[in-house]
Amino acid sequence: MHLMTLRAARFIEAGNSPEAGLKKFSLLDLSPVPEDGTVADALQNTLELARLAEAAGYHRYWLAEHHNMPGIASAATSLVIGHVAAGTKTIRVGAGGIMLPNHSPLVIAEQFGTLATLYPGRIDLGLGRAPGTDGATAHALRRNKAANDNFPSDVVELLAYLDNPAPGAAIRAIPGEGTHVPVWVLGSSLYGAQMAAHFGLPYAFASHFAPDMLEHALHIYRTTFQSSKHLDKPYFMLAAGVCGADTDEEAQYLRSSQILAFARLRSGRPGKLPRPVSDPSAEVPPAVMAQVRHALSCSACGNAESLHRDFAALQAKHQPDEIIVTGMIHDHAARLKSFAMAAEALGALVKD
Repeated sequence: MHLMTLRAARFIEAGNSPEAGLKKFSLLDLSPVPEDGTVADALQNTLELARLAEAAGYHRYWLAEHHNMPGIASAATSLVIGHVAAGTKTIRVGAGGIMLPNHSPLVIAEQFGTLATLYPGRIDLGLGRAPGTDGATAHALRRNKAANDNFPSDVVELLAYLDNPAPGAAIRAIPGEGTHVPVWVLGSSLYGAQMAAHFGLPYAFASHFAPDMLEHALHIYRTTFQSSKHLDKPYFMLAAGVCGADTDEEAQYLRSSQILAFARLRSGRPGKLPRPVSDPSAEVPPAVMAQVRHALSCSACGNAESLHRDFAALQAKHQPDEIIVTGMIHDHAARLKSFAMAAEALGALVKD
């Protein structure tokens, strides 16, 4: 069989034929702290957004681990997950993700085993390999000061703690053992794709801020996937930015807050989420602006029609099983509206 025909056959066998439709859509929240706002405001806003997401049909609500970021309130990710799970009823809640190099696998198994025990059938655990912060803060976290990459072995150890306990096991995660919390591999490079495929785990790509290797990583994941007790065929989630409003012009204006925040982060000046401006390029040098716009290019932005068009294009091109959307808007009411609009656009793409 010709190589390309073989690859196409494997792609179809994996349940990703060109006719395959979107199965689910979800939401990634960084709990942004807006200028003139507080961390308490951000955490309350997160709960309100989670309740809207549940009512709007989002399948899961993920929070991400970042440290030493004045504009992000979800550093203690497992605690915020518990806050959201307690304030909702049915939506899955999880980490997108936990940066495992910062933690002991046993502690994460206990934390997420506790969450899964309190909120059975609703907890996800996405794992990342990066520290989620700068070098000095990573050092302050004190998990591992060596340069060795233990991520694969740490994932294996964590999976074992969440599985049924082995007879005579000297170390057990209690709570944790037997909860079988679904574990995802997150990534923005080829490494995560290879690892997720090797272990037979679901895979989420951080294309919302690092789109360059998306197509290559997705090809590797789908064509080298090995079925496992966790998953019998590949399951891929694409991350995309979103900013919806009544008009395309208003959406571009609201999105300027995220553009400025990302530009300041790239320039070593992280801060709270800025207010929107009419012309973010007046503050950001052209070279940096070009980098930021490219980094955030996997997105949907505009009115309802534009959102549907942009999401449909992403779905047609990459055929993800699931799309997870994220977007930071300074005004909380406008942010709620944006995600409600995104749910309508994504819901129209879901095929039963």
